[in-house]
Amino acid sequence: MPLFRRIVSLICPILLLVPVARAEDWTPLPRHLPPPGIQLDDAQRNEIESALSKLTARLKTFSIRAENADLLPDARIYEKAVRFALLDDEFYSPKDAAVALAEIAEANKRLDYLEHGQHPWATQHGLLVRGYQSAIDGSAQPYGLEIPQGLDLSKPVPLYVWLHGRGDKETDLHFIRGRETHKGQIQPRGAIVLHPFGRQCVGFKFAGEIDVFEAIASVQRRYKIDPDRVVLMGFSMGGAGAWHIGAHYADDFAAVHAGAGFVDVAQYQHLKPAQYPAWYEQKLWGMYDVPDYARNLFNVPTVAYGGEIDPQRASSAIMAQAFADQGHTLVRIVGPRMPHRYDPASLAQIIRLMDDAVKKGRDRFPKQLSLQTRTLRYNHIFWASLTGLKEHWRDSRLDAQAPDDSHIIVTTRNARGLSLRSPWPDAAGDADREIQIRIDGSPISVRLDRLRLGHARFVNSTAGWGLDNSVSALSTQHSNLAQGPMRTTLHKIHGLQGPIDDAFMEPFLVVTPGGRCASAAAQKWMDFELKHFQDRWRQLFRGDLPMKKDTDVTPDDIRRFNLILWGDGNANRLIGQVMNKLPIRWSAGRITVGTKQFDAATHLPLAIYPNPLNPQKYIVLNSGFTFREDSDKTNSLQNPKLPDWAIIDITAAPGAHYPGKVEEAGFFDEGWKLMPFGEVPAGQR
Repeated sequence: MPLFRRIVSLICPILLLVPVARAEDWTPLPRHLPPPGIQLDDAQRNEIESALSKLTARLKTFSIRAENADLLPDARIYEKAVRFALLDDEFYSPKDAAVALAEIAEANKRLDYLEHGQHPWATQHGLLVRGYQSAIDGSAQPYGLEIPQGLDLSKPVPLYVWLHGRGDKETDLHFIRGRETHKGQIQPRGAIVLHPFGRQCVGFKFAGEIDVFEAIASVQRRYKIDPDRVVLMGFSMGGAGAWHIGAHYADDFAAVHAGAGFVDVAQYQHLKPAQYPAWYEQKLWGMYDVPDYARNLFNVPTVAYGGEIDPQRASSAIMAQAFADQGHTLVRIVGPRMPHRYDPASLAQIIRLMDDAVKKGRDRFPKQLSLQTRTLRYNHIFWASLTGLKEHWRDSRLDAQAPDDSHIIVTTRNARGLSLRSPWPDAAGDADREIQIRIDGSPISVRLDRLRLGHARFVNSTAGWGLDNSVSALSTQHSNLAQGPMRTTLHKIHGLQGPIDDAFMEPFLVVTPGGRCASAAAQKWMDFELKHFQDRWRQLFRGDLPMKKDTDVTPDDIRRFNLILWGDGNANRLIGQVMNKLPIRWSAGRITVGTKQFDAATHLPLAIYPNPLNPQKYIVLNSGFTFREDSDKTNSLQNPKLPDWAIIDITAAPGAHYPGKVEEAGFFDEGWKLMPFGEVPAGQR
């Protein structure tokens, strides 16, 4: 093992490394993202390793004043960038060695300042790179800023969020260098431009999606940003990101612009039905296919762009049709004779439209709104939320209007529960005043103060809609409207609805087994897959996998994290504690799923489920995120590949699409119970 790797394993301040054995007779899967780079000469590599080792050791013991703790990621981003480049050979030119040394020098320079309680870059104008510590995995993630010279930072200013295009080689090292030296495509006047990293090249999905909001939150902590004048823009992969983030979080932005990109899987990939994947993969296209969320974009000014001869112009055509099908018109701009880029006149027109939206600002309390989703992960718009669905992965809607200060009219599709806040935040009058609400024709009276407090929750029953009095109206277990009330029975709710990949969009902890699996096949598979997950998280999601042995997990860990449990009940004590409380029965000899049984010596369950030790968080059994190397060639395929549960034949070598042979797979129902096998016919979406 090279010296650098030995040093990292001993002193890195960030890694929570747990020794992971290798299944030596299974060949590691070929890597597409990021592609392997060049080999540095020994002198270059030794110089970088020596400088990085000193920086790593310094960060491990670095002491900082509490009031400046939020500034430490501004230095950590450089350490991680160089460390990952060394670990995974992410140097693509001999000149990159000098870039690595320059970034180490910048990290030390910032640490020198912090030791003296100073941070001059925090008030710098022009181009700069800063960082934050992600709540998901504790990693330091970079973002770029463009702050115009002379911009008065003592007053609230607009924020233009620009999502970058695909760059297979644009890892941390190269992203940081680019954002420090090159201006972006837009330079709006009187505003800050934010360039999120988006975890590099995952299409701004999953943790890449959350990165956009964590970066915005970091900028809002550090600068005075007008929260009603934040716009979202992007081109190519960034255009795809703007489409789906804009559609899933429309009420967060004053305007959305999407240039080119993709908006779905099947049409973008030109798939014919005979080429469609397993039925559950098709259903899971509904997590990110933007036409399934088109109605959300009716709530925000949306501008699409495509070059006239750019094949990716099809995305705006698809969305224009989705708008037209529902009686709306999408603003589309076409660049005359343009391939995959902007023409200056079109970009200028787009900026003017964004500027107009910024001047107007976001209306936080519109009197008419539309919500469309296929999952409770995306369940909120302005003052309304869906709190329960009749069935996940079906078209679900909530449309509401407040024609005057005493009435709210709501219509729904596939809704089991919903909640409302007051659309009149400044309404005068008696808090006891009754508001007349009609949901799908059911009349309900609610006091105004209940709406103001966000405790107006409704449930759909055979008798129609009525107030939900199953929990205390004043419960503070979930103060966020989107979260739902404290539950006495299990139901799928926002943040606890699956599929497996959902667990990695919030803080999680990988729990490795302290013992050995009962089955030699299970042990071999787990050794390979856990190492694969560790490498994939670092390479794709640009973070160190947070890991602990089962014997080291604390009650606070159980309270704070989604727990990703590896092994079996023999190897992992936490699996042993929960395995008899799951819908899938798992003993030493067999795995039972409904009416079917599988040999536990040659099969393993992969699943997501509310943690029996803390039902406000998930447990995941034997799985990381589920899209694998086959999906890395195009961001449009980086979608969930497995649903809520799967049974894997572990005697088959893990592949680039699945982690073995999928014997069975499916979703839990809305009460987290198994559905009958024949309920969802194979091949049907």
